Amino acid sequence: MKSTRLELFPLFATPVATRTLQDAEALNSELEKLILERENEEYRNPYPTHHPQREVFESNFDLFRWPEPCIQSLRSFVMESVGQLVAELNGYSTVEMAKMQLHNHTWFHVSRHGGSFVAHNHPMASWSTVYCVRGGEEVPDRRDSGVLRLLDHRPGSNMFIDPGNVKLKVPFNFGHYAMRLAAGQLVIFPSYLVHEVATFLGHDTRITIASNCWLTART
Repeated sequence: MKSTRLELFPLFATPVATRTLQDAEALNSELEKLILERENEEYRNPYPTHHPQREVFESNFDLFRWPEPCIQSLRSFVMESVGQLVAELNGYSTVEMAKMQLHNHTWFHVSRHGGSFVAHNHPMASWSTVYCVRGGEEVPDRRDSGVLRLLDHRPGSNMFIDPGNVKLKVPFNFGHYAMRLAAGQLVIFPSYLVHEVATFLGHDTRITIASNCWLTART
């Protein structure tokens, strides 16, 4: 009996990208100093979408409008990275990208011992990012401390597990994915993807800068 070759292709795949800012120590030091100075009521987000935690400070969403050089340097890195990913995944040329404007809401989180962030997504954006300024103290017996957890958005994918699917390889596997962020690391993922931050159990600070991004045609 003759047959054609088995054709395997990914379906409903979710693109997630990471990029590391080289020699980020000096920039992160400036960012950390500025952020901790502004961890106060003047800069706090007055309209949180979650129940606020004492252990987590969330700023207002205008961070990339701050004029400080360290903020603007990070803005250039993040926006250039998002633009590069958008162009690659959509097949846009440089000319096509020049006709679009990339918008953002950007804010910082400072987490201390016991801080976490509930599972959520961002319905009014196409791409979301997290940049790690400070990863925080590692806890050897709790490797999940403070991890960014991306949740599998396919309900029922694990409804039945047997030897036929228990060892599926990427990108065909299922289950949540946890990332322990390192200083200088940027993560980009679709804004529809539900994500959370696991409880941070270190005794110092975990500092991240998040952005939601969307594009419009230039007028």
